[in-house]
Order: sequence, then structure tokens, then C-alpha cells
Amino acid sequence: MKKLFLLTILLHLTFIVKAQTSLSLDSCRALALTNNKDLLISHEKINAAHYQRKAAFTNYLPNFSATGAYMRNQKEFSLLNNDQKAALSGLGSNLAGPIGQAAAGIIATYPELAPLISSLSGSLPAALDQAGNSLVDALRTDTRNVYAGAITLTQPLYMGGKIRAYNKITKYAEELARQQHNGGMQEVIMSTDQAYWQVISLVNKKKLAEGYLKLLQQLDSDVEKMIAEGVATKADGLSVRVKVNEAEMTLTKVEDGLSLARMLLCQLCGLDLSSPITLADENMENIPLNPTDTHFDLSTAYENRPEIRSLELATQIYKQKVNVTRAEHLPSIALMGNYMVTNPSVFNSFENKFKGMWNVGVMVQLPIWHWGEGIYKTKAAKAEARIAQYQLQDAREKIELQVNQAAFKVNEAGKKLVMASKNMEKAEENLRYATLGFREGVIATSNVLEAQTAWLSAQSEKIDAQIDVKLTEIYLKKSLGTLQ
Repeated sequence: MKKLFLLTILLHLTFIVKAQTSLSLDSCRALALTNNKDLLISHEKINAAHYQRKAAFTNYLPNFSATGAYMRNQKEFSLLNNDQKAALSGLGSNLAGPIGQAAAGIIATYPELAPLISSLSGSLPAALDQAGNSLVDALRTDTRNVYAGAITLTQPLYMGGKIRAYNKITKYAEELARQQHNGGMQEVIMSTDQAYWQVISLVNKKKLAEGYLKLLQQLDSDVEKMIAEGVATKADGLSVRVKVNEAEMTLTKVEDGLSLARMLLCQLCGLDLSSPITLADENMENIPLNPTDTHFDLSTAYENRPEIRSLELATQIYKQKVNVTRAEHLPSIALMGNYMVTNPSVFNSFENKFKGMWNVGVMVQLPIWHWGEGIYKTKAAKAEARIAQYQLQDAREKIELQVNQAAFKVNEAGKKLVMASKNMEKAEENLRYATLGFREGVIATSNVLEAQTAWLSAQSEKIDAQIDVKLTEIYLKKSLGTLQ
């Protein structure tokens, strides 16, 4: 369901890109968040951490396993040696002499029993031989082909707290992956915003360069006419042409920079680098700027910054690793249950049949002496936990410094914009008077060029100041963790 939803969003965004003539800042963000490979990787890390947490929970549950084996032996195990087998097989034959002597004594004493004694003495050895052979056969093990199988149940009862600690670690790890994903999203949004406003800045500078070139071309035309009438010198015309060439070169550089900036934005949005995109804010003469509140609460930044939350989770993970390390050197108790079958079976002598039995028990493992290994490992884990705590404290201090720097930059950018606006007003006024005076013949060509150059510089500074205000606002939101 999630894959279908993401596919629908991606197709919808692709349709928007193809259908509309311009991209807004929100649509650029949406495309960047959808197509960024690092975010896709971090999303899969969230899935992996989620399933690892589920796998860790299964350690609380009984574990079932089945085992089967077959073994072919060269020789058969024997409970009797060869002499014992020979003695049992010839039992009647070996007793024939003693039995005959006993029968003769009985007959001499009791002649009337002679027929009965004769019949018994003739059949008894054979019966004893048969009984001996039967006993030898019954004691055969027939272990040349051996089959065995078992189903085992294991239920942990006490593992020194290892299972509980490991479950907490996987829970923190999943949340850590989410925080890293959120941090990556803010980085992508910030990079996209910077690239977007960089394009807007270069679009405005391109318009400025085109306007400046147009002014110089008009001035060049006027100077040529004045030279023809003898009012201006050829040196004036040469100075204007030099400025025209410089303006054409400046326009070329701005156009090249704008092309590269568009390519960067396309790359961030996951579009083809040659896509002919236009932005919704390109036609704005003045970039809308909202007043930014530089009064902030550091606790808000600590709560919102993914880096702080990630380090807090890392600290908790290392604390639980101390418990895991300690648990490896504590007693562990588990309930065991088995059902085993074998062939040959030995429950009713040796039989070539599958027969089995069940058994239950409790297994206890108690470490006795490992030369202090557990103590050393536990101390090492505690040292790692303290390192994570120090890193968290250091990050808090750096974030406090970063937020204050961002606030200073916002204020500084606002002051620069005010100054650039005032300079722009003065430059426009000077250019207007210089142009009027030039047409009336009371101002020299060099003064007009200076006024136009000053106007170009003031206009460019104003554009840079507006973009700088926008970017410092984004940086402040990023520092506070409120960039969305």
C-alpha cells in the first residue's frame, strides 16, 4: 500500500512538471524530497531498523528447532564377544556329555523312566542350541544404519537482562534512523531553497544586465550622433564602446551562471539537467520578505534539532550496551524440552523401528572465572557511554553558538538590505539627472557612464541583499530545527 501511494505521488509530480510552465518553491521541495537518493536510503534504514526491532522481540518467545541425522556404520556394534556367541550357539552340544551321564545315572536308579529319559536326552541339546541362537539374535544391535531426529523447544527464563536491553537498543535504533531521516530532509530542503533563490537571483541579475546593456547601447547611439555633429569626441565614443563590450561579457557570464544554477536545481529535483524549467518567482521585481523574529528559545532548538535527538538516542543505546555487556557475565537460565526418535530403538531391546521419548529440563549457565574479562568489558562500555554523553553536551554548545550566529546574520542581512535600498534610490536619482544633463549637453559622457555603473552596482547589491535575507532566514530556521 505504501509503495502504491508513493508511486501515485511520483507520477502526479511528474505530470505536474510536464504540464506546468513553472515550478514553485513547494513543488521543487516535493520533487527533491521524492527523488533524493540519500533520503530513499535513509527510509530503507528506517525499515531495516523496524524489522530488527521486531526480530529482537522474538527473543522473548519460545524457540523451536528440528534436527535429523542418518549415519552408515562400517561395523555393527555387538553386546557379546565371539566366544560368548559361540558358547550360546552350541549350548546344547556342549552340555550333551553331562546330560547323557546324568540320564544314565537316573536310568540306573529308576529303570522304569528309561523311555522318557531317552527321549528327553535326545531332544534337549537341540532345544538348548536353538535357545542359545535365539538369544544371540536377540542381542544383535544392527547399528550399521542409524537414524535419529529431535524437536527441541527452548524458552529463555533469565538471561541477565540481555534480551530486555537488546529490545531497548533496537527501539532506540529505529527512532535514531527516523531522526537521521528528518535531518536529511531538512538538508535537502535547505539545499533546494538555496538553489531556487540562487536561480531567482541570477534571473534578476540577467534582467539587470540586459537593461544595463540596453542603456549603454542607447548611449552609444547618442554619442555616435553627437560625434557626427561635432559635439562629442571619438574618445567619448571609444569609452562607451568599451563599456558596451564589458556589459555584453557580463551578460554572457550571468547567462552561463543561470544555466548552471538551473542544472543544479534540476539535479536536486531529480529532473533531467536539460529540462527547460522556469520558476514561479522569476517575474517578481521585488522578492517578498517576511519579518523574521530573531528572539528564540534554545530549548525549542534542542527539541527540534534532529542532531540533538540523535545524540540523545545514541546515549541511551550506549547505556543499554553496558547492560548487554554485563549480562554476558551473569547467570542465564532456560527451559529445555525435546522429543527424540531413533532407529534402531533401545526402549524394547534393539529394534529396527522408529521409537521416541520426550524430556524436559532446565539449563543453567553460571560463569565462574574469566580473569576479570567481564569487568574490563563493562568498563569499556561505560567509557563509550560517557563519550556519547560528552558528544551530546558538545553538540548543545555548538548549536547554541550556531543559532546565535544565524540570528546575527539575519539582523546583518536586514541592515544591508536597508542600506542597499537607500543606495539604489540615490543611484537611480543620479542616473536620472545624469541622463537628462547629457541630453541637454551639460554633463560629460564619462559622468553618465559613472552614473550608469553606480546604478548597476547598487541594483546588483540590492538583489544580493534580498537573496541574502532570504537565505539567512532559511539558515535560521534550519538552526532552530523548524525548517519545513
